[in-house]
Amino acid sequence: MTKITIITVTYNAASVLQRTLDSISQQTYQHIEHLIIDGASKDETVTIAEHYKEKAAYEVVILSEPDHGLYDAMNKGLHKATGDYLVFMNAGDTLHAENSLEIVVEGQRAKVEGQRSKVEGPAVIYGDTAIVDTDGQFLHLRRLCPPRQLNWKSFRQGMLVCHQAFYVRTDIARQNEYDLQYRHSADVDWCIRVMKQAEEMGLAFVNTHAVLADFMEGGNTTQNHRASLKERYQVMCRHYGSVQTFFLHIWFVIRSIIK
Repeated sequence: MTKITIITVTYNAASVLQRTLDSISQQTYQHIEHLIIDGASKDETVTIAEHYKEKAAYEVVILSEPDHGLYDAMNKGLHKATGDYLVFMNAGDTLHAENSLEIVVEGQRAKVEGQRSKVEGPAVIYGDTAIVDTDGQFLHLRRLCPPRQLNWKSFRQGMLVCHQAFYVRTDIARQNEYDLQYRHSADVDWCIRVMKQAEEMGLAFVNTHAVLADFMEGGNTTQNHRASLKERYQVMCRHYGSVQTFFLHIWFVIRSIIK
């Protein structure tokens, strides 16, 4: 069976962690490894995680120690993951429906059917994301929506697939650590590098055509909006060139005015 590693990074997240844990424990697909990477929280985060671990029907690993920020913690998760695919579902985020993981695995199986090894499976399985409020209530679908066929150049138009709806083959993910020079947008850079490598390997990208995740409005990127935009511009220059990035951003401004 395909094993999915879910990586949850936490720091003083007691107020929002439980709903993330509940959304995972309620999944109809339970061949899961759940890694909780905590940055030495000073609240009840670890206690909540330990209670969850006692009841879970699947493997839960809790690591709580000081780190150098969000992306350092995510790198720890990359190297501890043992599943076939992994996804990051941080505190406050949730899987959209009880069958979300089933949808992901069905997408993976559809592509590997008849092949000799699951190692030949798609590199990325992706879907859409819903934005929810602090009570988990649906607000709207994410403004940027996934393209029918994703490739590494797709992100020239922005991060069209949210991190929480971007499932990556673990062997490829592990070869691409998060770049710690970025504090707010290392996820954009990471997704692009993962997709570049996948295309070089001739691997598929599978669109589930489903909403896979709920993202809580007001996350790290939203709270640091200006710094995040600056970093994203740097990331795009790195991958797409400064000239193309400049003119793309002029178009973004014009498009926003027209709308």
